[in-house]
Amino acid sequence: MRGTSKKSAFRIIAHLDMDAFFASIEERDNERFKGLPIVVGADPEGGKGRGVVSTANYKAREYGIRSALPISRAWEYSEKARKEGKLPAVFLGVNMRRYSEVSRNIMAIVRQYAKECEQASVDEMYLDLSYLGSFEKAKKIGEAIKKEIRDRENLSCSMGIGSNKLIAKIASDYKKPDGLTMVRESEAEAFLEPMGIRKIPGIGPKTEAVLNKKNITLVGDIKKYSLGELRDMLGKFGAELYGRARGLDDSPVVEEYETKSIGEQETFAKDTHDAAFVSERMNALCNSVFKSFQGSEFGHFRTIAITVRFSDFETKSRAHTLSKDANDITTLEFEALKLLLPFFDSRENPKHKEIRLVGVRIEKLEECVLSL
Repeated sequence: MRGTSKKSAFRIIAHLDMDAFFASIEERDNERFKGLPIVVGADPEGGKGRGVVSTANYKAREYGIRSALPISRAWEYSEKARKEGKLPAVFLGVNMRRYSEVSRNIMAIVRQYAKECEQASVDEMYLDLSYLGSFEKAKKIGEAIKKEIRDRENLSCSMGIGSNKLIAKIASDYKKPDGLTMVRESEAEAFLEPMGIRKIPGIGPKTEAVLNKKNITLVGDIKKYSLGELRDMLGKFGAELYGRARGLDDSPVVEEYETKSIGEQETFAKDTHDAAFVSERMNALCNSVFKSFQGSEFGHFRTIAITVRFSDFETKSRAHTLSKDANDITTLEFEALKLLLPFFDSRENPKHKEIRLVGVRIEKLEECVLSL
């Protein structure tokens, strides 16, 4: 079972995580933003905005602004800071094309230092440094990567180095921003024990609440329970948690990274059941997604998926995989509309709830193949 027994092979895994990536790029590229609290995400609309924060730089985080915070709340925090004589936050929209371009530059730098790399997202990456044979050498490589990224891209990142992906990821967050934390296999359990349980990947608010009822607040508290007890408490995840609390993880660094999808979503200013309005906004999203698709390295897509969030925050996703590859806007708009229409009647919306958000994405992307 993955995560419940140690592997005999010696491993050194690094995790690189860019610091406040989107906001840092905006601050770097715009001299007038330097030193200011930057918030990237939805339009706050003077405190009436209904989206969320994508990224906040560390200056904005001092105000309590964090990723996934409702943008209206972020605006309130900014206004509170302004009334206290501090600089108000600068709110910016998401420029994913620019961020993806910078991401590619950074990943190209990182791949010079490791034989096996796994891009986990636009701003994070795992490296298998086992070939170096020692943690000391791995630390020097980590320092070299951080320096080259700073010199060439004028951005900072944090790195964690451990005996597996779990420890490396947690370690990369340990001394943010611009940190480098190394945790040897013999140090892993002691490193984890005093941490809050939310530091363990997979533990969200609901699982945290279940564990808190058992007076489990620290990672060390989890180890007081047997494998069977955790399985009874949390099902399959309980077995995973048993290993993670002990710093165990045998998941490999997967070299191949593919963009899973290209998508966008929109939160409406007011919840609505107006089919014409929602359909029009879905078409606009389709056109925006298609524009991003045209600017990518991909030539075809096979799956179209939509997301609908109701006024009570219930969220549904529906997808359709085509019988053959497509690369035209007409197909995207037609299939997205077919998926959307059932949300206006009893098929997908039997209680006739108003809609808060819609999104569309294309998946199963394939690169262009040039014939010579």
